[in-house]
Amino acid sequence: MYGTPRSVSDVMTHTVASVGRRASFKVIVEMMQDWKISALPVLEGEGRVVGVVSEADLLPTEELRDSPEEGYALVRRPADVAKAGALTAGDLMSSPAITVRANAGLAEAARIMAREKVKRLPVVDETGLLQGMISRADLLKVFLRDDEDIAEEIRHDIVSSLFSPPSSSVEVDVHDGVATLTGKVRDTALVPVAARLVRAVEGVVDVEFDLTRGAGVR
Repeated sequence: MYGTPRSVSDVMTHTVASVGRRASFKVIVEMMQDWKISALPVLEGEGRVVGVVSEADLLPTEELRDSPEEGYALVRRPADVAKAGALTAGDLMSSPAITVRANAGLAEAARIMAREKVKRLPVVDETGLLQGMISRADLLKVFLRDDEDIAEEIRHDIVSSLFSPPSSSVEVDVHDGVATLTGKVRDTALVPVAARLVRAVEGVVDVEFDLTRGAGVR
């Protein structure tokens, strides 16, 4: 299939810091500092993800320190008020955890993050066991892909099928992730199809075309 997205497993972080339900507030903060991360999956049993504790889950405690309890309760959600007095990961965490499967496409992971307004997702298998973590930064790794590698995929997977010679002659150039296709094609009706497929190639930032119908081609 043209432009098949790579999966979450290709870019996720495999070595992941995590905590159990009984982890204390202080331990959670220390782990976030040590690992330089903003959220930790909460595990139970053999590694099943039951929730995620993030910096946002910890902030109500800090806010409460300088706020009169009555006023705080009036302006904050009940869930935030409850978390302000929480001492363990089990009480602080957001549950159920928002997760993604390792074989999911990168676009799917991006949609989940955008919809749920989260910066990272635990990656789980079919039984809910933790396999890794994927962050917004991980999703952007595809744009570090080598330009020539992108160009070769476009030539091999798209141009050779839609605009095969001798009826068409198309050159592909990629610079800073922008793919440019130039030349003559037998059927210009296929250009919008090519545009959609090229944009789906991992690492492509934009697509430009200078394709015209070949002389003498009916």
